[in-house]
Amino acid sequence: MCTMHIMCIIHSICMMHMTGERPVSPALPSRNHGRTHAMTRLKDKVAVITGAGSGIGRAAAELMAAQGALVVAADYDGAAAEETARLVEAAGRHALPVTVDVTDEHSLEELFATAVREFGTLDVLCNHVGGTDPRRDLDLLRMDFEEFDRAVARNVRSTLIGSRLALPHLIRAGGGSIINTASVAALVGDVTQTAYGAVKAAVVSITKSIAVQYGPQRVRCNAIAPGAVLTPALRDNLPQPVIDSLLAVNALPYLGAPEDIAHTMVFLASDESRYLTGQLLVVDGGMTTQSPAAPGRRAMLPS
Repeated sequence: MCTMHIMCIIHSICMMHMTGERPVSPALPSRNHGRTHAMTRLKDKVAVITGAGSGIGRAAAELMAAQGALVVAADYDGAAAEETARLVEAAGRHALPVTVDVTDEHSLEELFATAVREFGTLDVLCNHVGGTDPRRDLDLLRMDFEEFDRAVARNVRSTLIGSRLALPHLIRAGGGSIINTASVAALVGDVTQTAYGAVKAAVVSITKSIAVQYGPQRVRCNAIAPGAVLTPALRDNLPQPVIDSLLAVNALPYLGAPEDIAHTMVFLASDESRYLTGQLLVVDGGMTTQSPAAPGRRAMLPS
């Protein structure tokens, strides 16, 4: 199994399953995730985050709240959303847990109605839920087309409808930020996961369309393409040889943690990115940047 395929499976699984503790990445340098001191980069901004029950979504909820945001932590797993809210409130901030099915338009309508009823406005939307089932999302001849339809609903339709429902509130607030989670699978071909690459490429296209269509109303829209991120769904399930194979093709000597993607979300939600829209930020440790020959050539360099 090629390394890029393993990495795409990793991201797909972590987007679908959001349970467990936050992982520690191999050789990850210590850093301050912004939780020690409350800051004000997002002071009083109202942020709706789907997929906030664990992993990257939970990390985004915690970090945005730590930066002053009022967070709506939405997840299909209501208990997981409540746990995220509890963690946010334990840190001295406020979060509202909401159970949502992003494939159901009525459920999304209720999500935004609840957010605006509670906080009065909306400034940020993170469309984070997505993924496919790698057991069914295979090469084109073997792919389960029912899984493709589910992938479109979970990744594409949810992004379109969620954004459409959020836009009137963002425009009424004088502008805001929509942050979509794509994947490096949108940028490369693979031996399987045909649907995943297709729907994530669609998310990138949707991002650009929203940015152009609603930029005049001061609504920014950007996407993030995570690489290999050790989310809770993976920490206890990835064999060491798989981790080693991923590290071998990373430009950096460590894999990502949920906070690495969440920090990028905080930046895109903040006014620091006020002149950035319609862009795809690839946060992958350099995996898609370096030449495939680089690891072998590096090994031949004199120490």
